[in-house]
Amino acid sequence: MKSAAATQAVIETLAHQHPDADTELHYRNPFELLAATILSAQATDAGVNKVTPALFAKFPDARALAEAPAEDVERLIHSTGFFRQKAKSLMGMSRALVEHHGGEVPRTMEALVRLPGVGRKTANVVLGHALGVPGLPVDRHVLRVSNRLGIADSDDPDRVEQQLTGALPPALWTLASDTLILHGRRICKPEPSCSRCAATETCAFYAEASASPAPPPRRAAKPGRAAGVRPAKKPATSRRR
Repeated sequence: MKSAAATQAVIETLAHQHPDADTELHYRNPFELLAATILSAQATDAGVNKVTPALFAKFPDARALAEAPAEDVERLIHSTGFFRQKAKSLMGMSRALVEHHGGEVPRTMEALVRLPGVGRKTANVVLGHALGVPGLPVDRHVLRVSNRLGIADSDDPDRVEQQLTGALPPALWTLASDTLILHGRRICKPEPSCSRCAATETCAFYAEASASPAPPPRRAAKPGRAAGVRPAKKPATSRRR
């Protein structure tokens, strides 16, 4: 795994390649971002952004959503998938905010993860983007890209969060997550476009792939015969006695 200095250099290189890196969820306040992030599980940010305007127009804050009829919430968020469980999480989260935090989103990881439907990733999104508190959300893109780059070495999100936050100053935590997510969506996909990556010179995945020997060329098929297909046997002829 790379040193702290090398990790920071990789993030700065990718941040230069993706100067627009930021959360793609639309929100106007911490409550809206918290709700939108809960909805984003197993859904695209674009898909969430299509449903949240109507959701927040009808239920603009925690008090309104806490008292909402479940069927109304389910109908409004149906297209994001898993709508019954998400509606339950949204309403439970809202009730907890009203009961324990005066309807406001708390500013600590410890308080956020006690809310229904909120894990460390969701809490870090809200902390870093809406509350100005350093946070480093780790999703599937951050997992894949950070391990390929060699700046993390684990498939456990909590462990990768520890590795990255241990190597980076808090001021870079949110930017690092946004940058790695965008790089994973645009370039370092499951089938990566390494020729478009600004960090290939220090990328462990690229170095290993480049060092791998090329597969041997396949032998050309004989004329009139498809490769890998045996010619049909000639029918047996009977012999006269």
